[in-house]
Amino acid sequence: MAIGLSEEHEALRESVSGWAERSIPAELLRSSPEESAGRPAFWSGLAEQGLLGLHLPEESGGSGYGLLEAAVAIEALAERMAPGPYVPTVLAGAVVHASKQHALLPGLADGTLTAAVALGSALTGARSGDGSLVVSGTAEPVLGGASADILVLPVTTDDGEEWVAVDASAATVTALPSLDVTRAVARVELAAAAVPAERVLDGVEGPDVLNLAAILLGAEAVGLASWCVRAAADYAKVREQFGRPIGQFQGIKHKLSRMLVALEQARATVWDATRAAGRELEYAAAIAGVMAPDAAVRCAKDAIQTFGGIGYTFEHDAHLYYRRALTLRALLGPSAEWAASVTALALQGVAREMEVELPEGAEEMRAGIAAEIAAIAELAGQEQKRALAAQGFVMPHLPKPWGRGAKPLEQVLIQQELKAARVKLPAMIIGAWVVPSIATYGTREQQERFLPRTLSGELIWCQLFSEPGAGSDLANVQMKAEKVEGGWRLNGQKIWTSVAHVAEWGICIARTDPGKPKHDGITYFLVDMKGEGVTVRPLTEMTGENLFNEVFLDDVFVPDDLVVGAVDDGWRVARNTLSNERVSLSSGSGGTGASVPDLLGLVSRLGRELTPVEAAELAGVICEGHSINALSLRVTLKQLAGSEPGADASVRKLLSTSHAQHVSEAAVGLLGTRATAAADMKLGDPGYWNRAVLATRAMTIYGGTTEVQLNIIGERMLGLPRDPEPGR
Repeated sequence: MAIGLSEEHEALRESVSGWAERSIPAELLRSSPEESAGRPAFWSGLAEQGLLGLHLPEESGGSGYGLLEAAVAIEALAERMAPGPYVPTVLAGAVVHASKQHALLPGLADGTLTAAVALGSALTGARSGDGSLVVSGTAEPVLGGASADILVLPVTTDDGEEWVAVDASAATVTALPSLDVTRAVARVELAAAAVPAERVLDGVEGPDVLNLAAILLGAEAVGLASWCVRAAADYAKVREQFGRPIGQFQGIKHKLSRMLVALEQARATVWDATRAAGRELEYAAAIAGVMAPDAAVRCAKDAIQTFGGIGYTFEHDAHLYYRRALTLRALLGPSAEWAASVTALALQGVAREMEVELPEGAEEMRAGIAAEIAAIAELAGQEQKRALAAQGFVMPHLPKPWGRGAKPLEQVLIQQELKAARVKLPAMIIGAWVVPSIATYGTREQQERFLPRTLSGELIWCQLFSEPGAGSDLANVQMKAEKVEGGWRLNGQKIWTSVAHVAEWGICIARTDPGKPKHDGITYFLVDMKGEGVTVRPLTEMTGENLFNEVFLDDVFVPDDLVVGAVDDGWRVARNTLSNERVSLSSGSGGTGASVPDLLGLVSRLGRELTPVEAAELAGVICEGHSINALSLRVTLKQLAGSEPGADASVRKLLSTSHAQHVSEAAVGLLGTRATAAADMKLGDPGYWNRAVLATRAMTIYGGTTEVQLNIIGERMLGLPRDPEPGR
């Protein structure tokens, strides 16, 4: 995975990674910052590759791309721990480009000039009659300052903060002892230095520079985290302890999976910030400023922990990534300060709309879809829902006649046009998980009998999978199905069955051959919930409500024509259902209403200022929600491009299950003593949020527990060894 999504971005990444592998020898990373304070030997190669000016205009010698392309290159070079002034120079070029003074850009683009940016200083300036500034004071630490030809510095004047580009020869530059042993920081001192008017960067303000720094240094942080995740996972596959690879131990597997989650969240937020503009840019960059540096530090720490003793040695590269990650976070400033910006902007109503950029030809397809939906919108009630089902709009990705065989682009357009027409799809609940399995594995008779009424929301289903002794380990089901004339007799108990008390039909897995391995010998049945021998008993949840049930099947007869798929091959069908279930549960707040907009609404009703601790916690929830939205958009864009979503989809799925919990927990914390009210939605905010904080506890359990999801990420995304079978 990488920051860029397109084929062009992937090609750029591969090109930069290959060049870095060839051009940056490992021994170069052992040079001290003082030794490498000048231009590294590979500097001319960077310029020849055009990597210094990817984001600069062609008329100034650049490639005419943007921040995203620069971020792609920075990420790739960070994975190689490229030393030298590359990132400082790219950042300086971005700042100068934001001004009207472009005379320096050709030199920055072709590598004849190196540059550095001070993100804070004690410099002051006095205006002269000719528009120049006389500047004095100190700026430190300046990343790359010791090797820079040009210094981009903030200066406090009578007119406020201004930015200048000063020749390093006009300053006293002193290299400082650097935590990052591959790249120097410096102190810059100016004593009544004259800065001509053409070197005053008009139009550049402090927040603009910090936004650019959050994006570009954030891209570098992502590259550091990426190396840490990959290197630690590779090591965990081969390092053996206690007779097996350490990556098979859940403690390590879950640690590495959490590292990947942090990496992909950071990657998505930096990617989104490169695309934003205006107030949304400020908001998106602040979120990247929270997430990317912290992700790099976390991944580096956990990589060292995974490597163990060898990771703590100077000879191993892990500490180099940790040092640089700590340095980036220090340079950008505490994440708490970025978090304060996130909270302030969110409370001002700033948000980031995740809009899909559609390819050419989409509007012609949209017109036809819009016309069909407009006709359906004229209908009302159940007639409208039946029309949606009949025309394949309910689950358009399914093959005709149950769907439209819609590719990702058509699915996106359908979603947009339904929203525009204010047409709501039928509420299928569990039926949304059932339909794909019957459409894929069911007989023609089963499809015609069940799918139309399910798609229109007229047929209510429940899922008879979990048992008291088989929760997430569904292949361990013990319900017996014995063959009798014309069908099967089912005996056993199911539990945690949502809406079983109102369901007309249930999908059920039962063991038909106990002599086979546990994933075999299971068959998938359709059970009449009103049939003889079916007993439903409500389970009272911690909210005091009754959504779940336990179901007893006592000698329940199921005819042969209600077996879905082959006998003893029901696990294959069940996996199809589970995959659709997990996708469904990963979208939205699971019916609790616990979302970031709801939380911001509560804050506006509190009638008081938030404490710094409250503001930081609120920012954490906002950043998490934003990262989930960015991951969702990345998944959609990858699908539109015809590629697999990969880690983005798995990470989004995991985060979505716990996000509503974090929202409701933050809300209850803000309520203070008012949170002692009953969990009753009639009691306003306290009752509403208390119900939510109780109800959302289920979200990390049903549909696959968090721990199971972490196993899936570790094994499928990182290639870690699967857990051993019991008894082995």
